[in-house]
Amino acid sequence: MEFRYLGNSGFKVSEITFGNWLTHGSQVENDVATQCVRAALDAGISTFDTADVYANTAAETVLGQALKDERRESLEIFTKVFGPTGPKGKNDLGLSRKHIMESINGSLRRLQTDYVDLYQAHRYDFETPLEETMQAFADIVRQGKALYIGVSEWTAEQLREGHKLSRELGFQLISNQPQYSMLWRVIEAEVVPASEELGVSQIVWSPMAQGVLSGKYLPGQPAPEGTRATDEKGGAKMIQRWMRDDVLAAVQELKPIAREAGLTMPQLAVAWVLQNPNIASAIVGASRPEQIADSVGAAGVKLEAEVLKRIDDAVGGLAERDPAQTKSPATREA
Repeated sequence: MEFRYLGNSGFKVSEITFGNWLTHGSQVENDVATQCVRAALDAGISTFDTADVYANTAAETVLGQALKDERRESLEIFTKVFGPTGPKGKNDLGLSRKHIMESINGSLRRLQTDYVDLYQAHRYDFETPLEETMQAFADIVRQGKALYIGVSEWTAEQLREGHKLSRELGFQLISNQPQYSMLWRVIEAEVVPASEELGVSQIVWSPMAQGVLSGKYLPGQPAPEGTRATDEKGGAKMIQRWMRDDVLAAVQELKPIAREAGLTMPQLAVAWVLQNPNIASAIVGASRPEQIADSVGAAGVKLEAEVLKRIDDAVGGLAERDPAQTKSPATREA
């Protein structure tokens, strides 16, 4: 495993982060989820990402149970706040001081830890003054409940405003967690340049475009049973935009590129995002322990310029690049 600094800090994370968004507490039984966490640890992954909203807090509980016997100082545990949790009442969501303060305590209890290494604003909250949100984060850092603060899916301007306030309040805003893959490149035009300017790293989710870049979905053929594209609990909806024959055919063109590079398709997809120097880590999930070893093979891989060009020739024309696709909900209604 290779490690990278997160933002302009001395804090290092593993290039591969284990995330439990669509799996733990919902799609995968708890014993299998624990096996996946064990496999991640065995593969050298030390960074784990979750959120209170995942499976309505159950994902945090599963992760906390799986990690409870590990040396805490050897782990980097991330979680997030914004989405609706609990009974989803009027104050059970958003980035108000009330919700943030209550949420960090709940997350720490479920994760069975005294602190998280990184606490992230899961989206931007248009209904709460940014000053209120950042003051709450500053207080959480001073209380020792979080070491660093990050955000997720914030625009370049939102990052600049948040970073300015964090410096005034005396804490470090060091990361952003956006979607990023060969097929989803919306952060490249504005978010990445602003982040480089500010000393903020990206921790990217869905580097395999919800599994499409694995190459297992074939044009003109139904999705295999048991895959995300057939999961009506939420996976199918997320992956739908890429389940077009033109995209699936283009992805098949990546297979010889991966083969010649000595990589599997998932490894090629993860390695591709890690070529961007502003990316600190790529989040991968797993519904089976053996999937972890495959993903970890992307760590430390250097793709030559010719390989990057062939990838761009194959799928670059189909990629979403509009910076306006980086957005948060206009309201925080549950």
